[in-house]
Amino acid sequence: MAFIAYFLARADVLVYFSIFIALFIYWINGTKKSTAKMPPGPMPLPVIGNLNLLDLEKPHESLMQLSEKYGEIFTLHFGPKKMVILAGYKIVKEALVTRAEDFGERAVSPIFEVAFKGHGLIFSNGEQWKSLRRFTLSTLRDFGMGKKSVEARIQDELMPLIESFKSHNGKPFNNHLLINSAVSNVICSIIYGKRFEYDDPTFEKLIKMLDDNAKLTGTPKALLYNFYPFLGSLLGLHKKVKQNNEDLRSFISQCSTNRRLDLDANDVTGYIDAYLLKQEQETTKAHTYFNEVNLLGSVLDLFGAGTETTSTTIRWGILLMMKYPEIQRKVQEEIKTHIKPGQLPTVEDRKKMPYTDAVIHETQRIGNILPLNVSHSTPTDVYLRGTEVIPFLTSVLYDKTQWKTPYDFNPNHFLDENGKFVRHDAFMPFSAGKRACAGEALAKMELFLFFTGLLQAFTFYPPPGVSREDLSLKPGIGFTLAPTLYMTYYKESNIQCPHQEEH
Repeated sequence: MAFIAYFLARADVLVYFSIFIALFIYWINGTKKSTAKMPPGPMPLPVIGNLNLLDLEKPHESLMQLSEKYGEIFTLHFGPKKMVILAGYKIVKEALVTRAEDFGERAVSPIFEVAFKGHGLIFSNGEQWKSLRRFTLSTLRDFGMGKKSVEARIQDELMPLIESFKSHNGKPFNNHLLINSAVSNVICSIIYGKRFEYDDPTFEKLIKMLDDNAKLTGTPKALLYNFYPFLGSLLGLHKKVKQNNEDLRSFISQCSTNRRLDLDANDVTGYIDAYLLKQEQETTKAHTYFNEVNLLGSVLDLFGAGTETTSTTIRWGILLMMKYPEIQRKVQEEIKTHIKPGQLPTVEDRKKMPYTDAVIHETQRIGNILPLNVSHSTPTDVYLRGTEVIPFLTSVLYDKTQWKTPYDFNPNHFLDENGKFVRHDAFMPFSAGKRACAGEALAKMELFLFFTGLLQAFTFYPPPGVSREDLSLKPGIGFTLAPTLYMTYYKESNIQCPHQEEH
């Protein structure tokens, strides 16, 4: 069994035996906590529950297999912890949209509790979450999310990204940190009111810590920490996650301190300024959620979420264009037809470019960036108050009742018989309902402008000596599913695009 083999490979007999006894006691206590009727599922084993059925490195693949056997709603025991899995478009939509109030709370996940302690936007609940989300959505709109002003920020970031690609002079290189930096700079311009140079040592460190946490929180050790929190001191992974978050918070705290010194209500340059002004307005209230810890938590949420998923999708997009050159060619033909030579793409161009839009949507679907979503919990007695629920997004994006070829990269999923773009209800990469991604509008703009701009400037190929059949679409291990590291080889396209000095 994968779970037992994982420990046997990492512990001597005495330590393993001690862990087993501790787990057995923990399981006995856990099984006493609830006798409520739960949805059906596989029979749990003592101590490990159903972990023998789970590949800890690829849990989404195991859950897909289990959903084939147990249907759209079933219970799994991860050690002593019971979780309800919702699989397939219909049941996930019912939970997140139709019954949003019943499934609206965020579950407590030990590895994220170490990092966020229930503060900020993503992992808070109740009135605190409602107040912070309402403020954040309003503030992001004020700073142009979905409007021309943010479009200009993205275009301004596209040019240095293109120039950074060109600096490799057509030699194969890893695009990972460059794309992460460009996407992160867009959210930085909204949060801090400024961008960073890609080679800024502080900025490089921040990007690497975000990337590190995205990987660490999806490793087998992180999953085991969630299932058996008391094992944290033995596994040690939570210490690295905690340290990364403390370093990130320290940077954000310094930024907020500096902004507080120069705060001017008539010159609000970013989210931090807006939050600090909100704090001042709330000083007369007996209780406010706009305190320092929620400032740090909210900014960290925006910084992380505003970087990781979008940049990962763009990296998937370039890899897929390398693997499917005929699709890349059709995208570039559409770019050449609808974007004037010497001009950057605009959001308005998307309406005229259904094939490119379909390719981006299909990249998000097949990339399956956030496979397990972020766990929800039930504040009311849907099954059992406080039950952790996983609205399993992989099962929606790969639902065979909703997609013609769910496991193939097929832009036609988003095109009708006349080649016009069509929306698809089962397209849920941003989740859905009340907990849907707050930055969805921004992410959509970034994906179109960055992807189209890069395909306007470059044609991407596998490096010399690597065939496109050799390119792997298997993701790496992490909380988000990123492509395994690959090298990008390009030739400048014959589509005329502007130089930086001309922009």
